[in-house]
Amino acid sequence: MADDYDKLTPEEREVRDKEDRAREQKEQAELPYTWKQELGEIDILVPVPKGTRGKQLNIVFQKKKLSVGIKGQDPIMSGELPHEIKLEESTWMLEDQQVVNVHLEKVNKQQWWPHVLTHHPRIDTTKIVPENSKLSDLDGETRGMVEKMMYDNQQKQMGKPTSDEQKKMEALKKFQAAHPELDFSNAKIS
Repeated sequence: MADDYDKLTPEEREVRDKEDRAREQKEQAELPYTWKQELGEIDILVPVPKGTRGKQLNIVFQKKKLSVGIKGQDPIMSGELPHEIKLEESTWMLEDQQVVNVHLEKVNKQQWWPHVLTHHPRIDTTKIVPENSKLSDLDGETRGMVEKMMYDNQQKQMGKPTSDEQKKMEALKKFQAAHPELDFSNAKIS
């Protein structure tokens, strides 16, 4: 299917993509739960009968398995997960006695999941458009790296030296000031 996709015109691709998205949405709507994901986590909403109490629920997390149901009944959802989860960071809670909110922390935080349970319909993970992150959402080290990259890119566009080039120039100036006896007039510095 992917091979013939490459042969399609842009208009035909757009039609195919719309059909695929409509099919995906229909398949996902038929599941007994709704779900969304970010690179590092999955959130699942599982409707239960109104008035359900937490002690009536039977929820089991395993590294690659999940089961959500009511004691004494067949599980609402149960099966194999496509990838491992962090058990100690995955949680659930009952909201308004009618929805179980399941939060799964992915072990691999750089991977989109095509489905929650491996026997359920897949989504096309290549079509996922992640939400834009804000710099303030990033941890200090990552934020510093991103800000440096943005600054260096801006400097290059203006034909000015990047932060690394500026550091080298400052180090060279300090060295020259510390060694006035050396002649740098014909030196080639790279």
